[in-house]
Amino acid sequence: MNRNALTVSGLTKKYGEFTLSDISFEVPRGTITGLIGENGAGKSTTLNSILGLIHKDEGNISILGTPIEEVTPEIRQKIGVVFDGTNFSEELTPKKLNKVLKGIYGSWDEEYFFVLLEKLSLPVTKKIKSFSKGMKAKLSIAVAFAHHPKLLILDEATSGLDPIVRDDILDMFLEFVQDEENSILVSSHITSDLEKVADYIVFIYEGRLIFSKPKDELLENYGIVKCGMAQFDLIDQQDIIAYRKQDYEWQVLVADRNSAEKKYPNALVIPATIDEIMLLYVKGENS
Repeated sequence: MNRNALTVSGLTKKYGEFTLSDISFEVPRGTITGLIGENGAGKSTTLNSILGLIHKDEGNISILGTPIEEVTPEIRQKIGVVFDGTNFSEELTPKKLNKVLKGIYGSWDEEYFFVLLEKLSLPVTKKIKSFSKGMKAKLSIAVAFAHHPKLLILDEATSGLDPIVRDDILDMFLEFVQDEENSILVSSHITSDLEKVADYIVFIYEGRLIFSKPKDELLENYGIVKCGMAQFDLIDQQDIIAYRKQDYEWQVLVADRNSAEKKYPNALVIPATIDEIMLLYVKGENS
C-alpha cells in the first residue's frame, strides 16, 4: 500500500501574473502536515488544485494512492474538507443538515454527528444563519469528521475560534490520526497550533516551495543569532539563511543552532519558532 495519503509532485499553476511553481510535498498516512505562508503565497491555489476545484497546469497529484485524474466519487467520500466559512444553506438547522448529508455520504454517522454537536456546544435546532463565525467553523469540522474520512483537508479551519475551543479541536485532530490510516493537511496562519500538532511543515512563499520538513527538525535545529554589527560581520555567509536589522540588533536565521552556538560564542543564539522562521524568510534578506 502507498504510505502517503497525499503526494504532490511538481505542481504548477499560472494565474495572470502569479505562478505557483513546482510545489512538491507528501502527507504520510497517520500524520498531520501544516501548510504555512502569508496571504497570496499560493496556499489556497495548492489546496484547490489538490481538490480538483481548479485545473493544474503541470505536475502530479495522488490522493489515497490514486492519481487525481482517476479519483472516483467513492474516493472523494473519503476526503473531508473544511474551508474558512461554510457552504451549507443558512436556512438549515444542524438537525435538518444531518438529514441532507445522510443522503450524500454513504459513510455518514448520524449518531457521531450529534455527539460532536454536543461536544462542540452547537445548538441542534437553530438556523445556521444565526451562528457566529466560530460556530460555523465548528459545524464544518463536525460535518467533516462525521462521515469518517481518511484524509482531512482544512483551510484556516480554526481561525474563528477562541483558544480554548481551538485546543479542543486540536485534540480531535490528534485523536483522528491515532488510527495510522487517517491523515490531515491543514493550512493555518496560527503557527502555534501547528507547533502543537503537526508532524510536518510545508512553507510556500510567493508561489515557491521554501521547504517541506519535519516539524521537530525545524524546532530542534533552527535558531536565531542575535548580535551587534561587529559580530554580524563575522558570521559565515554560508550559515545565514536570512537576516534582518531590528533597531540596534541583528537577527540571523540559521539551520544549525548548536553549531552556531559553538562558532559564535559572543552572540546570543536562541531557538526559533515556526512563526519566527517564516517571518525572517518573508521580512528578512537573504545572504
